[in-house]
Amino acid sequence: MTIRTQDKDGVRTIAFARAEKKNAITGEMYEKMVQALASAQEDDRIKVVLFASTNENFTAGNDVGDFAANPPTGPDAPVFQLLKLLCEVKKPMVAAVPGLAIGIGTTLLLHCDLVYAADSAKFKMPFVDLALVPEAGSSQLLPQRIGHQRAAQLLLLGEAFNAQQALAWGLVNQVVPETELLALARSKAALLAAKPTQALLTSRALLKREPESIWARIQYEGALFTEALRSDEAKAAFAAFLRK
Repeated sequence: MTIRTQDKDGVRTIAFARAEKKNAITGEMYEKMVQALASAQEDDRIKVVLFASTNENFTAGNDVGDFAANPPTGPDAPVFQLLKLLCEVKKPMVAAVPGLAIGIGTTLLLHCDLVYAADSAKFKMPFVDLALVPEAGSSQLLPQRIGHQRAAQLLLLGEAFNAQQALAWGLVNQVVPETELLALARSKAALLAAKPTQALLTSRALLKREPESIWARIQYEGALFTEALRSDEAKAAFAAFLRK
């Protein structure tokens, strides 16, 4: 199994498991990831998705040999199906990143809500070096996150960077020893999964919403807030708070 999935405590873990190739991703692996992510989105029992690895690397990016032999030719290609899903999925996504995170191993993280890295993590987006261009929305998401000059350093020069630099630039939430990584990410994913579901999904949707005027955002939040106040989730949460 090159992609392994596990469902526990409302969290679906999608883990790279091709250690002998540093988890380089083939078309077949993309297909499995699409199936796992799409079914997680449709399953009400799954509250959170966790991307992880079964070994010391996250992923070395695309398997270049497989990619060259079977290049994506249209929107139905598994890689593009996955990228579309990353934009459309409504549930929180968490990542635990050990070792190498190359190409899509880095750009995938820009779609995640929480990212935890091992102190061994090494990131690189060598698209230009391969005579390619950035993907997964990284040409927009990365400069939004870290500014144009830093994004140019990583996307145009293709410079590698380590976990501490990723932390300093706001690309990961926390850096921990590799032995603690998966337990930490799982605990954070489980905390998210235990939150009131509708409030969690609506709050995430607000975070992902396109920029607008602050007053427009206040009005939109206000409408959702008023609706949430009437929900059974809010009534239960208020009652539990008052019992403390």
